[in-house]
Amino acid sequence: MTAAGPGTPPAGIPFRAGEDGYASFRIPAAVRTDTGTLLAFCEARVAGPADHGTIRVAVRRSTDGGRTWGPLVVAAENGDGLAGNPAPVVLGTGRVLLVHVRNAAHATEAAVRRGEVSAEDGRRVWVTHSDDDGRTWSPPTEITARVKRPDWRWYATGPGHALRLRDGRVVVPANHSLPDGPDGGHCLIGDDDGTTWSLGYVDDGDGTAARVAANESTAAELPDGRLYLNARTMPPSPGPRADAYSADGGRTLTAPFRRQPGLTGPVCQGSVLALPDHGALLYSGPADPGARARMTLRVSTDGGRNWRPAHTLDQRPAAYSDLVRVDARSIGLLYETGEASPYETITFRRLSVMWRT
Repeated sequence: MTAAGPGTPPAGIPFRAGEDGYASFRIPAAVRTDTGTLLAFCEARVAGPADHGTIRVAVRRSTDGGRTWGPLVVAAENGDGLAGNPAPVVLGTGRVLLVHVRNAAHATEAAVRRGEVSAEDGRRVWVTHSDDDGRTWSPPTEITARVKRPDWRWYATGPGHALRLRDGRVVVPANHSLPDGPDGGHCLIGDDDGTTWSLGYVDDGDGTAARVAANESTAAELPDGRLYLNARTMPPSPGPRADAYSADGGRTLTAPFRRQPGLTGPVCQGSVLALPDHGALLYSGPADPGARARMTLRVSTDGGRNWRPAHTLDQRPAAYSDLVRVDARSIGLLYETGEASPYETITFRRLSVMWRT
């Protein structure tokens, strides 16, 4: 399954609203393949910025470290429905695996959360893959029954890149909602290099100060082998961020998600990336406390317990983001930004590792 767009985007801006036949591009994710190719993923929304309707997973390739980008390719589609929340990961074989969700075009998040959408039309989980560095993509395979409990309603993978641990296990951070309303965090586990799927930890928060309600989440493997998980929280939980650890590759948490006071900002998705050769963990997300703006990198040198600002890209509107290692000396940030709204472009910035850490 593959479809290429007609144009090559400007350097540094893989996706711009209104181009290539799509009204809006949202929800970025990025990976670097074994050949050094960067893949920038997002949701390509046909009719407008809404989270429902006809939505596809789009990808562009860069073979020069993110300086220029090739034509748009559709990596996953669902007819006139939604294919979204891309969570890509590069396997040990070099294969690029794309985990994502699908639902019918009419299935709004509010209707799904209220239980007004059938299981068939609601949120379902699929995987597809590419063996040629993102040029073409395989027919999708559904894994919903293995990774989603029957009583869960809303369900989202990531958003942002998934993770391949040093032992080969694939971990996909995710979240869900329960019939009585609270949000919870969980992860998908893909053993045998992403061929055997199961449900990992489940943390059903109750939305109180004592137990946060984890929502969109991201993960990184620490040098000691532990998994660090970071999630946005949903009101009325304290927030806007919470974190947790796993000592068994995502199968369980050592303790429930707790508030992370060192990461201030609006309620918004964020991304983490481990830099083991520098003894650092990076976080990207908007830092303005009252609005989605001021995209900022923050750094931790103690495994996520404490954070400090490392670099503010600019003061403009900014929202979702994903971090990727470009090479030994550089990282990349794929993020939503614009002049009047954070949803005008998905922009790529290449940054020095040494300066950030």
